[in-house]
Amino acid sequence: MTTRAGRPQRRNQVLSREQIIDTAVGMLDVGGESALTIRALTERLSTGSGAIYYHVGTRDELLDTATETVIGAALTTRPAGSAAAPADEIRVVALALFDAIAAHPWLATRLTLQIVRNPVGPVTVGIFERIGGQMDALGVPRASWFDAASTLVHYILGAVSQNARIQGDTSGIDPAGDRDAFVDAASAAWQGLDPEAYPFMHAVVGQMREHDDREQFLTGIAVILDGLARLR
Repeated sequence: MTTRAGRPQRRNQVLSREQIIDTAVGMLDVGGESALTIRALTERLSTGSGAIYYHVGTRDELLDTATETVIGAALTTRPAGSAAAPADEIRVVALALFDAIAAHPWLATRLTLQIVRNPVGPVTVGIFERIGGQMDALGVPRASWFDAASTLVHYILGAVSQNARIQGDTSGIDPAGDRDAFVDAASAAWQGLDPEAYPFMHAVVGQMREHDDREQFLTGIAVILDGLARLR
């Protein structure tokens, strides 16, 4: 007996919600949001669309769940040792978010959408709770907790999103070069500026060319933490 061509074989085992989400995250990492469709996902998993809708809902709900899964994992990161200082807690979670967005280029946009659309969702409250939960231990007056935590969160999300956009958009630059090509092109352009009109740009062009994104990110965190310590 011959098998009918053109119809993918279905899985014998039952799919789990975790398998669907993991597969979706992998597809997003490789091809971005445009690569993740319900049809493509069902073909990858050799299942029907009903199983996808049953476990995770619509495509938008799946994107939200994928975002919550990746960010949730980053938020579980803790400093080594049992007696970490509050500043260490903030640096660790900030770097975890930085690394998550660097590893998943699609994540920056979805993270922003989640925070805007769902202020009581697990992503928004998870980030604010991890950062804001350190304000008391840092000695920040209670009346300034929201402003202080918001400043840190806004800096973290803005910095990591900017880094992701640079890595994801290399129009006009050799696409194989990614970040290094961008930095080389920008530093060369700065070097070509009139030194009398742009003395600062010429003074820092070497630092810009050699800087490390993660170290620069941590410098920003340190500057904000130093400022918070002065709030009384």
